[in-house]
Amino acid sequence: MKQIGLQFARYTLVGVCSTATQYAILILLVELFGIEAVIASTIGCIFGSIVSYFMNHRFTFRSAKRHREALWQFYSIVLVGTLLNAGLMYLGIKILHLQYIIAQLITTGLVFIWNFSANRAWTFRD
Repeated sequence: MKQIGLQFARYTLVGVCSTATQYAILILLVELFGIEAVIASTIGCIFGSIVSYFMNHRFTFRSAKRHREALWQFYSIVLVGTLLNAGLMYLGIKILHLQYIIAQLITTGLVFIWNFSANRAWTFRD
């Protein structure tokens, strides 16, 4: 149980870094370039995932898996997470009429839980 707590704390720290990357790109694309928020969020999610993979591989899970194996597993989970992100952002913005940052905050929390659980159980499990 101690190991999962430490992994979750590390995953949270990595998540802050990758989420900061995603939000920076989201805000930049929406505010400076006028790109629609769902698309901008999806682009940010992809860049945040790059940060997340490398930090989680070594720092969070200290995985010995080769990148050739772990990378495709990680990006399978990222694909599901990105689809969840886009769907939840659409729901928040277009249906619930939330401000895009509020929708992204809620979405981030939900996708975070999915990503941690799936990566711990599959991607970085040695």
